[in-house]
Formats: sequence, C-alpha cells, structure tokens
Amino acid sequence: MKRSSRLEINLDALTHNLSVVRKHANDANIIAVIKANAYGHGMLAVARHLAGKVDALAVACVSEAHYLRDNGIDSAIVVLQGFHNLSQLDLCFQLDLQPVCHQSWQIELLKQHQSDKQLSCWLKLDSGMHRLGVPMQDAQLYTEQLLKLAAVKKLRVMTHFASADEENALLNQQQLDAFNSYHAGLTLEASMANSAAILSLPDTIKDWVRPGLMLYGVSPFADKPASVFGLKPVMTLKSYVVAINQLPAGQAVGYGSCWSCSRDSQVAVVAIGYGDGYPRHASNGTPVLINGKRYPLVGRVSMDMITVDITATGAAIEIGDEVILWGEELDVGEVAECSTTIAYELLCNTGRAN
Repeated sequence: MKRSSRLEINLDALTHNLSVVRKHANDANIIAVIKANAYGHGMLAVARHLAGKVDALAVACVSEAHYLRDNGIDSAIVVLQGFHNLSQLDLCFQLDLQPVCHQSWQIELLKQHQSDKQLSCWLKLDSGMHRLGVPMQDAQLYTEQLLKLAAVKKLRVMTHFASADEENALLNQQQLDAFNSYHAGLTLEASMANSAAILSLPDTIKDWVRPGLMLYGVSPFADKPASVFGLKPVMTLKSYVVAINQLPAGQAVGYGSCWSCSRDSQVAVVAIGYGDGYPRHASNGTPVLINGKRYPLVGRVSMDMITVDITATGAAIEIGDEVILWGEELDVGEVAECSTTIAYELLCNTGRAN
C-alpha cells in the first residue's frame, strides 16, 4: 500500500557526486558503499547505476551481496563484515565476493576451507576505532598467514577512522601513523579514507577509497553543508498539504499541547510522520519547504502527520500543495540537527518506510 509521502531519487546527482569523489581521490580506486539499502536510496538501483563507473561496491553482509548477485550485479563486491560462519564463507567463494577478515577466527575458517576456488579478501586492522579489526600488534602475523593461503588470490588491507568527521581530532593522526607504520615496506594495496577523510585528510588516500555518505550528496561534517563541497542531494522527500486550520492565539497544536499559537495563526497539516521515516524528535522550528518557501514545524510529529505554521509569509497555500521535507533546496543535515540525530539515520529510516 502506497504512503502519501514519496521519495524521489536523482541518479544524475549520484553521478555528479561520484565526480566530486574522483576530484579529491585523484587516481585511487573507488569502492562505493551501498550497504543499508544504499543508505535508503535503493541498493539495486544504485548498484545498477554505478556498475562500470566504480571499481567495486561495498555491502555490510553476505546476504546483501547475495541479493545483488541474484539480481544480475556482476561488479566486484566487498563484504565489510566478512563471513560469520562456514556456510557464508562458501557463498563468498561461490559468488566471487571479497570478504573483509577482521577477527582471528575468520582466518582460521579460511585455513580450514576446502575449495579449488580462490577469492580476493581484505584484512581489516583496528588502528583506533575499536569496533572491527585485528589488533595492530598482531597485524603482521595475520598478514603473513593470509598471504600463505592457497585460497587467497589477492590480499588487500584496510582500516576505518573513528573521528574523520572531526578534522582536527588527534586520533586521526594517531590512526594514520599506526597504519603507515604497519604498511611501510608492504606492497599490499590499502584503503583508509571514508567520505570525511576523502574531503579533509588527503594523506589518508591510499590505493582505494570508500565513499558512502558523500555519494548521496550529504556532508559528513556537522558544521559544513553539502553545498560547500559541490555535492548534490540524491534523495528528495516529499508530501503534500492535507488540511489548513485557522487557529486563534493561545490554542495548542498536537499531542501533549507542546506548542501554542502566539497570535492568530494558520497551521497546515502535512501527510508525513514517523511512520514514513520522518524523525519523531524533530523540534519546533524544524524547516520544511512549501512552494519553495521555508516554514517551521510546530507541535509533535505524529505517525503520519506533521503540523506547520504557515502564518508568517502570508503566501497563498492550498490543500494539495507540495511539501519538501529535505532535498536539493533543504539540506537533510539541517533537519538531522534539528532532530538531534545524524543524516545517516534519516536517510536509512526514510528508505525503509517508503
């Protein structure tokens, strides 16, 4: 059943953002991160559009990669969580996937695996994120073990930044130094830079880069909008006005009566809410666009409706008029900040709901 809200995905903007990646990444190979349904943008559509334009795609898990293969995607696919058991490792061989090994037991499974096939794989190092990755002190040992395995056709190495979206964070340099110390003298291809590092930490750009958020036209920095980097939003979230109420001063709006009219007011009701992925905690004043003009959200977000104060401009607004919740003229990062969350969450939640 279709919801009143709708997503519009601009694949031309995706191509444009890829060109911004290339401008910053020079000659580095590009792994386009399309996990979590391509950050809510539609994994299969994005994969098809990027096929032949990037050097590899990256997904979170084997099931996401299996879905792509089942739908005819033959690009190189990096599985960032790697395999979780022997049956998933079998699929990595069958589907020609590139799993990331980040735990010692994964390497042990590879040693035990009996196959006449080979695969390319990645070794992930924990240089300071402390999430996935083998400890830096063991990195050389596991590198040597993987290089000796007949099942490993090609080995590459990677790490992940914890604070690349904070340009002056001391940890960025510490992680870079730790990785460079390990990698010195090795001829293995390497990857460090995510979107934030691609844009702000040029020393971290190695043989491969892994853009995610910036591909979708969103800035990874809280204090810099996407337009600063020439990025164009790929997703626009839209709905429409379903009611307009004339309310006298002092009347409250919505659940909990958390906002009241300070004057005689016009309040528009828009057909979107947290059931559509719009953030439940969007605060009073969160901007929306109606007919190209900004208006503030007022009152609490409901399951399938929000209320907007349209008094200020005096512009004629009618039932059925289009409302933009975020997109080319309204940065999703601004909406995320008003909702005390991050753009990643808004994009992913909206993509699941629509």
